Amino acid sequence: MKPLLTAEKLVKSFGGVRAVDGISFAIGEGRCAALLGPNGAGKTTTIRMLAGLLRPTEGRIAFTGLPERSDIRAHIGYLPQSPSFYGWMSGREYMMYAGRLCGLRAADAKRTADELLARVGLAGAGRRRIATYSGGMKQRLGLAQALVHRPKLLVLDEPVSALDPVGRREVLELLKELKRETTILFSTHVLPDAEELCDDIMIVRDGRIVVQGSLPDIRERYREPVITVRTERDEASLEWVKRRAGKAGGPVVSALPFEDGIRFAVSDLDAARRLLLREMADEGVKVARIEAGYSTLEDVFMKAVST
Repeated sequence: MKPLLTAEKLVKSFGGVRAVDGISFAIGEGRCAALLGPNGAGKTTTIRMLAGLLRPTEGRIAFTGLPERSDIRAHIGYLPQSPSFYGWMSGREYMMYAGRLCGLRAADAKRTADELLARVGLAGAGRRRIATYSGGMKQRLGLAQALVHRPKLLVLDEPVSALDPVGRREVLELLKELKRETTILFSTHVLPDAEELCDDIMIVRDGRIVVQGSLPDIRERYREPVITVRTERDEASLEWVKRRAGKAGGPVVSALPFEDGIRFAVSDLDAARRLLLREMADEGVKVARIEAGYSTLEDVFMKAVST
């Protein structure tokens, strides 16, 4: 894999707090990578350092083919989590304005604006004021703006987290198209989005990367048999979940509770299933659903951010 961008031992401190604590990774050219983690893990701070909006306290960022310490911002398209626009402008005016800021001549800015508005599905709304746009339309306009200078790397901070289901689907479909043409890095805490779009993932906790690699490799590396039990909310069931949390033994390797039940990592599916079913029957647990299978990206994520 040829790296397009490499980050080495990035640190960002705010006063006495290290928001990012020695992160290192490489983004392969032509790949789509996801930066995953709970809120406050350091994703946005990392994204802003890569986009040139924050200067690292320590570490370095290198872009393949560019001299050391050169300004990489001309090669990066950036979409923040909550993009801001001039509501009185039309979408086309805003795109022409963005093009001119990136150094395009007036004629080129007009042509590029029309091409990209059509690309993101806003050709019919290009002359409307941005203040009248829906959330999904604004996010697509933000994507068009990020592409106006033909960047080598598209960096997106939580691109669909604030959208309704329709807007989310629109933007995800657009990203599927874009990943065939350019390198993409996006941050998210929504695991299905990462599974749907990305080739590589990095899971961040407390400012550090705790898991990274290609999605198939991570699935294989962390694959383990699991049993998920969802219970009713009655007292006996909730008490059993509480007692069982963190308790291992026999075929049960670990037990991690969640909102509606508990997830067991096991060494033997059949033996663990028999054990748990007998135990739940003896203790009067009301089972809403039980699933036996193998660990998912969600299981890997939950284990990485909770241990």
